[in-house]
Amino acid sequence: MKRRTFLRTGLALGTLGCLPSALSQAARPSDARLLILIALKGGNDGFNTLIPYADPRYSELRPELAIDRDQVVKLSEQEGLHPQLAPLLSLWEARELAIIRGLGYPDPNLSHFRSMDIWETASSSDEVLTSGWLDRACVAAPRPADASIDAIVVGGDDAGSLMGGQARVITLANLGQFRRQAQRLGVPPSTLPAQPALRHVVEVENSIRRAADQMKRGPVLQTAFPDDALGRSVRTACEVIASRERTGLRVVHLSLGGFDTHIRQAPTQARLFKSLAAGLPSLRAGLKELGVWNDSLILTYSEFGRRPRQNANGGTDHGTASVQFALGGRVKGGFQGAAPNLADLDGNGNPRFTLDFRGLYATVLERWWGIESQAVLGGRFSTLSML
Repeated sequence: MKRRTFLRTGLALGTLGCLPSALSQAARPSDARLLILIALKGGNDGFNTLIPYADPRYSELRPELAIDRDQVVKLSEQEGLHPQLAPLLSLWEARELAIIRGLGYPDPNLSHFRSMDIWETASSSDEVLTSGWLDRACVAAPRPADASIDAIVVGGDDAGSLMGGQARVITLANLGQFRRQAQRLGVPPSTLPAQPALRHVVEVENSIRRAADQMKRGPVLQTAFPDDALGRSVRTACEVIASRERTGLRVVHLSLGGFDTHIRQAPTQARLFKSLAAGLPSLRAGLKELGVWNDSLILTYSEFGRRPRQNANGGTDHGTASVQFALGGRVKGGFQGAAPNLADLDGNGNPRFTLDFRGLYATVLERWWGIESQAVLGGRFSTLSML
């Protein structure tokens, strides 16, 4: 990584993930609950994720793309998972997996960039915000004095829901490489430059180096992680989480790209789901090994879903309401929200959302962290019963 890139994406000064003052006066970094976000980039097709196999309209709209009823991993008499997601069945049966249906927002935007921006800033479709919803969460209360970082972004340089400058965010791909790079940063406090702008840069470098030092003494994990891009990101995330009591880490952001399936959706989505279905159980195993599974909440998100009707290229086009996963030791497993109605599509052939995605964020803020959500989200949204 180039030095200027490392500095730009390495650490943004501020706070994040703090508990509200009423709950955090006696809090230590080890007391905070962890949020792990996994972005399914490109717009994952929800109808072949959670499959409405009992609805005849599903196969009518997808004569080639519909998953055969006998291959569906059945969760109920109406719905089931894509066959490549079968490894998640054990989490479902353990009641540690919630499946959130019908997520969307009013007046949906079908641009990748804009819709992802809406999801990550928690804005309405007609407003543009310059800070991510998690970045704004830090305003709720002061962070623990001994916390050095708030979040890590693994395997990319897009801060997303963490952008805005209030959160201390470190971007890395490999923990060992990050430590080596960090050792070349900063200067002793006695030699800080007097010029304010340069002094600020050096102070940021010193903060990065201090965070790297706090990540040195982690255990050697025995968990087996998949040898693919997501599996390696999961391993790195667990290695950083191992030192969270020293760093104050609250948020981890991972991503899995390639879900823009306008063509050849069947093999592409199957490959991506195979990776996701291997990565999530290994993440659970790693968090269990570290003793933090019960203090971890894993959420997937994507900028939008896909249209119910397949296109002429063996794929699906940009859609609206979709399905997301929530996992964790404290998650109340089962279905959340109502499934979109295939008999009630809009003028573009897209399903109508049944649950505002900001209600999911309100659930994280209020029920996971105990933070009052209205100021962060700019409105009041009903929370879910999954926590």
